[in-house]
Amino acid sequence: MHNRGENTFQVLSEYEEDLVKKTEELLIKKNEHDYNIVHERFNRLRNFGSVVFDYPSIKNTQYVKDILLNENTLVDSLLAFSSTSHLLRTPTKVVALRSFLVAKFHAFALISMLTEGNDELHKPSQDISFSIVFTLMAENVYFSCLEDSGFSEDTKSRLADDLIALWDSGTDQRSIHLKALSSLWAARDSSPPSFGTMDGNTELLRISIDIEGDEWVNFLKKESSNNETKWALEEFLFGLSYEEIIQVRSNLKKRGITSINHVEVRSFLDTKPVYSPVDDHDPRYIYDFFMERRDACTLRKRISAPGPLHTLEEIYLKYRIICE
Repeated sequence: MHNRGENTFQVLSEYEEDLVKKTEELLIKKNEHDYNIVHERFNRLRNFGSVVFDYPSIKNTQYVKDILLNENTLVDSLLAFSSTSHLLRTPTKVVALRSFLVAKFHAFALISMLTEGNDELHKPSQDISFSIVFTLMAENVYFSCLEDSGFSEDTKSRLADDLIALWDSGTDQRSIHLKALSSLWAARDSSPPSFGTMDGNTELLRISIDIEGDEWVNFLKKESSNNETKWALEEFLFGLSYEEIIQVRSNLKKRGITSINHVEVRSFLDTKPVYSPVDDHDPRYIYDFFMERRDACTLRKRISAPGPLHTLEEIYLKYRIICE
């Protein structure tokens, strides 16, 4: 545990520490070599985390104090941190926190790998890995919200505070993000794309059945007539880019074919799919898929090309924020 002024940050939560302790107790009996690897990895993570959380809050740095006279300027300044080209302009706390989250992901992914077959330890460690990925995704959603002209300046100011809180603690204070993204990906995992007629209705129905609560259904009702949401949803469901989906549908029509399976899709494309294959059991692939779609959206914005300008995750979480 690390103390800084009146705030107290715990590098790992009590739940996480308990999970590490139980894992070490298992490994020291089972495989001393693996125990040593885990023990050293988490000691380094705690030391690293102590250094990261020793940095003051972004709002307490001189960098931000100079611009806090105008909250609108604060929002604009935070947006600059979303671009990798502004790396050297980004506060050390932000860069260090992102690195800490990556290190934490690798540490718990190690536990997940070494405890496979032990549900008491494997599942919780895997869940922590997923939560870290969703936290990194949530950071991108915050940036997207701050760029959105549809949000009021007051809302943007509050979201900016939430983003700073994420950088200060390493967790997303709006647990709504974690729950919403977890539900969305769990449903996709249980209903992988079958392609078929490529109209997306079958996949959409299956994924909707697996998401609990009314939020998703209400979202679809509200956004069903919005082309961008429809296009982003199809990319999410099929794992193909908007441009590839158009190409496959066109080739189906030309050849007079009514449906295709997963293996046949590649034969309808000129090159291999733009987006990486998704292994829903490995959080890294989920993050890769999200970032590849986000980058494609950014490119479409830049060249004014048709297709989704935001990922489904961004659109859905923005909707959830508005509903709050």
